[in-house]
Amino acid sequence: MDKTDERLVSALRHNARASLSDLALELNLSRTTVRSRIERLQARGDILGFSVVLKEDVLRDPVRGLMLIGIEGRGTSRITRQLQGLPEVRAIHTTNGRWDLIVELGTETLETLDAALAKIRTFEGVVSSETNLLLATKKDT
Repeated sequence: MDKTDERLVSALRHNARASLSDLALELNLSRTTVRSRIERLQARGDILGFSVVLKEDVLRDPVRGLMLIGIEGRGTSRITRQLQGLPEVRAIHTTNGRWDLIVELGTETLETLDAALAKIRTFEGVVSSETNLLLATKKDT
């Protein structure tokens, strides 16, 4: 991806519904160039799709956090399955280093988040955890 592609992707992240003409004007490119670059980025797999963010998606989780989990032994698969069954879990990431999993959580209240954290800590094999509340998001893809 060159600098022009990066600028195009940035513009699409800001407004994926922008017309080709608007993107061309914003990026000082021809409409044909914008169309062909988008098609090339999609064909290469750099752009996998376009999405819509609804107001309810943003308002749904006023309390968000990241829980870093340390797991004893070979329990990662089992714990991941247990986490997938919790409605508060938004995403589960495997990682390297001190922590085995990073779990994104979202709830309506701090009390609900606290209850979810307490439940996760009782899973057999969870030996340590650390949680960080997300206060503000400056950039979201």
